[in-house]
Amino acid sequence: MSEQYKHIVKRQQAQEAEGVFSHPWNPNSEISGSQLSRMAGLKRTGVSIGRLKPGKESFAYHLHHNEEEWVYILSGCGVAHIDGEDYELEPGDFVGFPTPSKAHQMINRGSEDLVYLMGGENLESEVADFPALDRRMVRTGDKIKVYKLSEGKDFGPL
Repeated sequence: MSEQYKHIVKRQQAQEAEGVFSHPWNPNSEISGSQLSRMAGLKRTGVSIGRLKPGKESFAYHLHHNEEEWVYILSGCGVAHIDGEDYELEPGDFVGFPTPSKAHQMINRGSEDLVYLMGGENLESEVADFPALDRRMVRTGDKIKVYKLSEGKDFGPL
């Protein structure tokens, strides 16, 4: 009998690996879920299942300069807050964030959990802006630097 293919993530494994994440710059951020792509051995793309409880938000309102992202709603209803506008989402809805993306975040204003798949690229370098917080995050590999957006200074090559 052959060995189990190690890049399959079974539902029970994903449930057992579930963790809770809160973005440090958003006190209302609380998302639980599993990083499915990492569990399956993928390095260049990220895919996670996320769950937002009623009244919670995904991350801090942000945009990406290099990495594309997407969201696919599995259950519950939510709001995609994109570029200052709210868009109601329900199961089966898909949202893409091509780069440079518009600022965005997911919000659960409903009465049941919002469950969705989210994914994107894992590039070596990324620049993400947090316009409501006046911050720019620059990541190269595992190194992260944060700058004030309003200073308008050249932050140099990546």
